[in-house]
Amino acid sequence: MQRSVEWHENSVRILDQSRLPGEEAYLELSSVDEVAGAIKTLQVRGAPAIGVAAAYGVVLGALEHGASPEKPDRKRVESAIDTLAATRPTAVNLFGALARMRKRLEATDADNLASALLDEALAIHRQEEASCASISALGAPLILSEATVLTHCNAGMIATAASGTALGVIIEAHRQGRVHRVFATETRPLQQGARLTVWELVKEGVPTTLITDSMVAHTMRVRGIDCVIVGADRIAANGDVANKIGTYAIAVLAKAHGVPFYVAAPGSTIDLALASGNDIPVEERAPEEVSHIAGHRVAASGCDVFNPAFDVTPADLVTAIITERGIIRAPYLKALQDTVGSSDERRN
Repeated sequence: MQRSVEWHENSVRILDQSRLPGEEAYLELSSVDEVAGAIKTLQVRGAPAIGVAAAYGVVLGALEHGASPEKPDRKRVESAIDTLAATRPTAVNLFGALARMRKRLEATDADNLASALLDEALAIHRQEEASCASISALGAPLILSEATVLTHCNAGMIATAASGTALGVIIEAHRQGRVHRVFATETRPLQQGARLTVWELVKEGVPTTLITDSMVAHTMRVRGIDCVIVGADRIAANGDVANKIGTYAIAVLAKAHGVPFYVAAPGSTIDLALASGNDIPVEERAPEEVSHIAGHRVAASGCDVFNPAFDVTPADLVTAIITERGIIRAPYLKALQDTVGSSDERRN
């Protein structure tokens, strides 16, 4: 299986998402700052992939600056965790992975620290791989035979460092002969759908049609969308879902057209500490992402730009959440608590 993030010869090897689909380039990141920079600039993106990359970044904190692998500087590792935590605010997988790395740091003596941190990072990665495989298998039957599916942003191999959540479900359903066609939104402002999702689907041989974000309502009305499947960057305790900006609008349109709206996400994306989506921090990014396309200004100068990277879809618009532990339907609180509990047991 192709991986977007992996540990490779004492470095973090990533597929540079900023160059796709024009160039399939891999980077070898050998420092904490390089990993943090890759996360900030979206060279690696997607909630699970960010978490995995950050976990490996902590290992680099134990190895860089000439520190002895046998006795790394613990303060340097703690600093690495803080640096990585400051990269992006919305995806909870980042903070969950770093919390696990900090816990392992505190529980391990100095003589075995670097090795122990790598073991924990690899365990985090393996868990994401297992979760995605389970999500794909459990979610595929939700897609009816000869279905036309719509998806938004990118929740495939690229975003998960595994086989994918939403795209994992779609690709598995396609292998089972259930998918007639996938409509993928371009996902403005950075075209993760056009650049990344379409690239993944075409590579898997899935019949794919690209549409602009503003075409969703019309497409639902005239092309007969059977279901929507998206990923998530954070899910609150009540089932509210933070995902790429534009997801909320698609959920509203799905409700209006009687189209099931599914969210596919692992337990690592669930944040029971937040009662509702109102508490989820929404990252705002540089105005140039909206005013410019591929580095060229397309907007008239002199205007302000509002550029939230995510929005929050209320739980009452979500038909079901596909997790590695099963299909969850409202009321969400108890089922999400059970899913997180099961995930915690697997970590231990």
